[in-house]
This record gives sequence, structure tokens and C-alpha cells, in this order.
Amino acid sequence: MTEPFSVERLLALPRLSSLRLSPDGRRLVVAVGTVAPDGKKMATALWQVDAEGRSLARRLTRSVAGESGGHAFLPDGSLLFASTRPDPDVKAPSGDDAHPIRSLWLLPADGGEARPVASPDGGIDGIATARASRTVAFGAMVHRGAADLAEDEAKEKARRDAGVKALLFDEYPIRHWDHYLGPRHRRLFAAAVPEGEDRIGEPRDLEPEVGGFTFEEGAFDVAPDGSFTVAVRRVPGGFPETWDDLVVYDTASGAVRQLTHREAAYSDCAVSPDGRTVAATRFSYASPGEPERHSLVLIDVASGEQRELAGELDRRPEAPTWGPDASTLFFDSDDAGLHSAYRVDLPEGRATRLTAAGHVSDLCVTPDGTTVFALMSDIATPPRIVRFDARTADQTPVELDNSIDDGGPVSHSVVDRVCATAADGTEVCAWLVRPDSASALVKAPLVVFVHGGPLSSWNGWHWRWNPHVLTARGFAVLLPDPAFSTGYGQGMLDRGWGQWGGNPFTDVMALTDAALARNDLDPARVALMGGSYGGYMANWVAGHTDRFRCIVTHASLYELVGFHGTTDHGPAWEHEMGDVYQDPKAYRDWSPREFLKQMAEFRTPMLVIHGELDARVPISEALTLWTDMRRLGVPGRFLYFPDENHWVLKPQNARLWYATVLGFLDEHLNDVPFERDALL
Repeated sequence: MTEPFSVERLLALPRLSSLRLSPDGRRLVVAVGTVAPDGKKMATALWQVDAEGRSLARRLTRSVAGESGGHAFLPDGSLLFASTRPDPDVKAPSGDDAHPIRSLWLLPADGGEARPVASPDGGIDGIATARASRTVAFGAMVHRGAADLAEDEAKEKARRDAGVKALLFDEYPIRHWDHYLGPRHRRLFAAAVPEGEDRIGEPRDLEPEVGGFTFEEGAFDVAPDGSFTVAVRRVPGGFPETWDDLVVYDTASGAVRQLTHREAAYSDCAVSPDGRTVAATRFSYASPGEPERHSLVLIDVASGEQRELAGELDRRPEAPTWGPDASTLFFDSDDAGLHSAYRVDLPEGRATRLTAAGHVSDLCVTPDGTTVFALMSDIATPPRIVRFDARTADQTPVELDNSIDDGGPVSHSVVDRVCATAADGTEVCAWLVRPDSASALVKAPLVVFVHGGPLSSWNGWHWRWNPHVLTARGFAVLLPDPAFSTGYGQGMLDRGWGQWGGNPFTDVMALTDAALARNDLDPARVALMGGSYGGYMANWVAGHTDRFRCIVTHASLYELVGFHGTTDHGPAWEHEMGDVYQDPKAYRDWSPREFLKQMAEFRTPMLVIHGELDARVPISEALTLWTDMRRLGVPGRFLYFPDENHWVLKPQNARLWYATVLGFLDEHLNDVPFERDALL
């Protein structure tokens, strides 16, 4: 008998990401995450897969530290990657000077030992290579004011020797997701990688006088001949403005030229094979009365002139990827419960949807332009490597036999599509994941998962909120895409803009009703769970209906006026909710805390979960919610992680998360006494 799916099975599955294709089109390299030997973190190794399917996959890298920070091919097929593994030829520092350095390593195309070619003290953070030259651009964390990498290292040593960890700020923002922005900041460098040499050439700092700029998480790409780098540069402009502009850096001279001029925010830049244009995604600046707009644009490098592509699709393009020449461009996008791959033919601009199944990403086009390799997952299956034709519309990609995993079944859940008519007449849809044993005689309890974002969609495998762990325990899971969900056109975003608890809430309820109309689900045993924006919805539900037997709220927003001042970038909220200092009405109207009286009346048991290191939704939100629950007598529990951020990333904490959530659901949906995990 096959073992049921479990948390241990979930943790044992290899996590594929960051697929890259060698310049000759024969080798695929993919990052594979697994639980580290100590069981206390995830570690990533690089694996090679034969694109022609003539040999089994093999592991390329093996280190205790794992490989993270990016990887990319040079034109000759050599592989650059970032890793904190120690340099075997350099004596490791000890005592107070001991700290891991994420270096840039080079693995020759014909195999052999990898060697470190650059080791900035602050570590490598992102890699991009040129198509036709041995130029590499990379991000590195550098102290503000350091003239070069040597001075950066000296500044860091002075802080360590003095035992100083304090930071002084005179700008905003000062945090990002889970860390403070300092004392080091990400800067971009470009350098040549001499063939056969043990070190790269002297790197050029592309923006040595960073000032108020930041490249935090910003995309960058290198021209095919290595002559310039295009990067997204963020410029804080006062509340609530932040400009994400595209900037061109000349590799040889260091000359800087803005390609865009603060009229929108840009990301995902990709230089064309002829070096004449840049493809990028463009976000228009929003306001309380005007939601943001997302588009794919082509920008002339010389003139800055822009042209919108694929506008007729009414989708949100991501990750533009060029074919072998400047006549074809590929991208992926959320697409009505899927995440599809598209092709754009230039200069006409005609767009074709290539895939009509699953969540397809990490597009890699072969040198002859005939085939696309990608990673694909779906609600029932984790990411695997697939291929599909580069011209045929609406395909189901074919999986490569890569032998990275054990090939066993993932779960035995059944996945169905459920749709409903919303209160305003809009059709809304969801995925329903249910146990294969559910029937009219044994009706399954239902757990509703509300996604985060809120601009997001349930359309692929999920490592954090995995429904199959629940279905293995007999629960059915509903994955609704309410107003705000991506992949359904601009109108779906417009329906939720500025009214977080309005249409999104009634959409969730309509889809819950539609699911419960089935005869294999128990309408008397229903729970709701959500994280981030989904946690906001969980808190909103607690004060608006007693429909659910229990609620799980993770990393959730609760009191929006205070949240504006404590989140890592509060001004971004002003584009949707307005100026909180002049008129806080929208923040108050849509704050779950404004409905304390109803929460106290409904008394729906709540499990509150939060990580101390979360800067996007600070723990003050959970503490306020928990204080109110205790004061008002709302039953519940609080699962606190001092070592997690907005997500739960460590394997040992994931086990505790699922054990506590499953125990809480069993307590309230199955009348099973709650048992605290022995480690808690």
C-alpha cells in the first residue's frame, strides 16, 4: 500500500528552480533544493540535465553551504555560480574574522574542479552574462562610501573588530522584507572573465556614487557583446514616490545614461540579441482611484522610444526572454488558473499562447529557436523540466526524464475546477483539491485557502501552503481566485482595488458556497486559512461571518493605520489607500480591527501565526490581534517563530507549522482534542 502524502514527503521532494540552457543547447542546469544534512535548513545544489535525453541527470556541485545567489553560462559553456563554500586554496579566517563569503565560482565546460574567480567580502548577489563575450555583471553588497571592494572589506573589519552592529539612517525606506538596508547596499559590477585565469579582471563599479539609489533585488542584463549593462535602479523620491528606472551603464567608460525617466516602474529587463532594444515589464503608477497597469514594452537603447507589446492579451507579462535573434520574444503570465508561456513575433507584435497546462516558467529557448525548455508545475505536481515547440499554440508540454527525483507519486488527491457567479455578476473560479476517498457517504470537511499578494493566483505547486498535506488527512481544500487575482484581466484587479474586504470577501464566500453545493463535502465543517493578504482576509472574515468553525491567520494585516508606519515600505500603500496623514478613512474602513464587536460576538476560534523577522507585515499586527482576542474572549492559539520572516523556511519549523495547523483543524472540524507538539 502506498504511503499517504505527508510533511516528510513534502520536505523530501527536490525543489527545482532557476533553469538555464547552455549556449550550444545541449545541457540544462537547474538549482535543486533539498533539506540539508543537519535537517535545520534547505540547501541548494546545481544539477545538469541532458537536453537531448541521452544520459541521466547528474549533480554538478556538492557543498555543505550549498549554492545560491545565481548561476549563468559563459559563451563557451563554462558555468558561473555563487556559493559560500570555502576556497580550498585560502586559509579560512578564524575567531571574530570568521564569516562565510558568497564567492563567484567558475566550472569549466568540460568538467573538472570549480574555482573561485571573485570573492567580494560582502558576497555575490545576482549574476548576468553576455551572449557573445566573456563579460559578467554581478551584484555585491558594499558599504556606502567605500571607494572599492578593498575599502569595503576594511570598513567591515573595523565594525567587526569594534563589535558594532548599530545602523544610522537618513533615508527611507530602512528595511526590506526581512532585513535592514545597511550598512552594506547592493552595487553592480562588470568584469571580464579571462579564459583559463583563476581570477576575473578588475571589476568596474557601475555606480560608485550610489547616493540615494539602491539596486535591492533589481534586475539587470548584459549586452551580447558586453559593451553595456542595463539595470533597474530604485530612487526614493519622497512619500509616496519611489522610481524604478532603467539605466544603461557603459562597461568600458563607466558612463551612465537613463533609459526611462520616472514615468513608471520597470523590472525584468532583457537586452535583445542584436543589442539594440531592451524588453522589460512596466508598471504604471497607481492612485486610489486608478489601479496600476502592467505591460510588456520594447525600448530602443539609443533613443529610449517605447513600444507596448501583447496589450491585446489583457494579461500581466513576466520574465521576457529573447529567442536566438531579435525577431522573437517569449514571456510567461498568470492565465485564468494557469501560468502560460507566450511568444511574440516581431516586428508585427503578434502574440501566441504556447502552453495551455500548468504553471510554466524559466523559459529557455534553443539556439535554433525551435524548442523551449522550462520548469512546469501544477496544483498536483511540483516543478519538473519540460519542453515544448516554440511555435505551436496551446500545447501540453512534454516532461523530460531527468531522474532528479525518485519518480514516485506525489499524492493521490483529486483536483477539480469550481466556478461561481460573484455578487456583481462576475464569474470567479477556484481549484478544489480533495481526498480520493471522499464520497457522498463520507463527506470531507472543507478548508478554504485564501492566497496572499493580493495580486496573485493559485495556479501551480505550493511548497508553503500545500493542500496535499491536508487532503492526506481527509480534508478537502478550496483554492479561490477572488477579485485582485491575476490572470483574469485588468477588470479583476479593478474589482478589488482600494476595497480589500469588499469584492474579494464576497467572491471567497461565493466560491465557498459553490464548492459546498457538491455532495462530497460537509457544509457543517468548514475552516478558512490565509497568509499575508490571505491572513488579512482571515481577520476580515472573523469580524464579518460565523460561517467557519475556525480560522488560521498567518503573517496577517490587522490594523492598517498602524501598519502603514511599521511595514518596510508604507508609502506604497498610499497609491491605493491615499494619504493616511490627510485622510485615514480608507485605512480604517478596511481594517479588520474596526470590527472587534462582531469578532467578539462570532467568537470563531483563531490560530495566529507570525515570524519575528517579518518586516513586510511586522509582528506588531499579530500582537495587536492576539491582545484583542484575549481581551474579548475569542478562543485561539498563537504560534510564534522567533527565527522566521514572512515565510516559514526552516524544515524543523515547517514540521511544527503543519503539526499545529493540522491539530487545530482536527480540534475544530473533527472534534479531536488538540495535542501540543512535544517540541512546543
